[in-house]
Amino acid sequence: MGLEIKTLSLIDIELDSSFLVLGRNMGVRLRVPTHGYLILGGDAPILIDTGASSPEIMHRLGMEGWISEEQKLEKQLGKYDLGLEDVRWILHTHLHIDHAGQDDRFPSSTTVVINRRELEYSVSGLMGEQYPAEYVKHLVDRLHTPGALRLLDLELSGPEEIAPGVVCEVAGGHTEGSMNVLVETAEGTACICGDVLYDIQNQVVEPWHQILDHEPQTTGNHGNTKREEKAAIKKALKHSFVLPMHDPPARLEGGRVVARLSESVPGPETPVVHRFASEAALSEPIVA
Repeated sequence: MGLEIKTLSLIDIELDSSFLVLGRNMGVRLRVPTHGYLILGGDAPILIDTGASSPEIMHRLGMEGWISEEQKLEKQLGKYDLGLEDVRWILHTHLHIDHAGQDDRFPSSTTVVINRRELEYSVSGLMGEQYPAEYVKHLVDRLHTPGALRLLDLELSGPEEIAPGVVCEVAGGHTEGSMNVLVETAEGTACICGDVLYDIQNQVVEPWHQILDHEPQTTGNHGNTKREEKAAIKKALKHSFVLPMHDPPARLEGGRVVARLSESVPGPETPVVHRFASEAALSEPIVA
């Protein structure tokens, strides 16, 4: 199976740095991208996440949002000669404010796929306005429209194949219902990991305030325990590629980040030097 993944730029968001990486540069505002991903090469196009409904909705979380003309969903899909009606499946890593905002623009013939626990979690109130009412109410409408919604029970059933070479598995981090999407490419399995990772450089390559070997740093935005978050990151790093929603993709070898990619996976790469803590310690001079 040789599927290809295209990066879609859907909205830029300004937020506190410590939201991205726990404890890092608190009070410093950063502007970050928000991706969707388009899976091509199979029987029909598959879209991973749909961005925010509008830039203004980010004000509910004290954030700023920007959607340029080029970032509009029609423009992003149009680069691949697709319209909204051409997308067969929408797979949601989770349902947060910047990930599930444009589902209502797709016809009911486009099936939205989410983990059932994520839909339950979205109405729990535990993460407040990160789950806007209008997003959740639209999904309830799909719940009662034949064929418009598919619910997975990944914690109980194990991984589920949606289409040949495309499998959903429980992520184990960020939210209680988050899922990873595993895609078989010509160069290995790619893990679209939602928001388990926000910042590969400062969570994995040079993990902020971590001195243990192979120990990632968590994000500052999650609903699970720190141990669950760390395990979820390690799980995502087991594949050939990892694709976060707010950072460029990376290629991996044995859990080590060896390159970064941009618009396509597989695609052109920029090499990365990633030394684990034990390797860095061995290379440092011994002080008497």
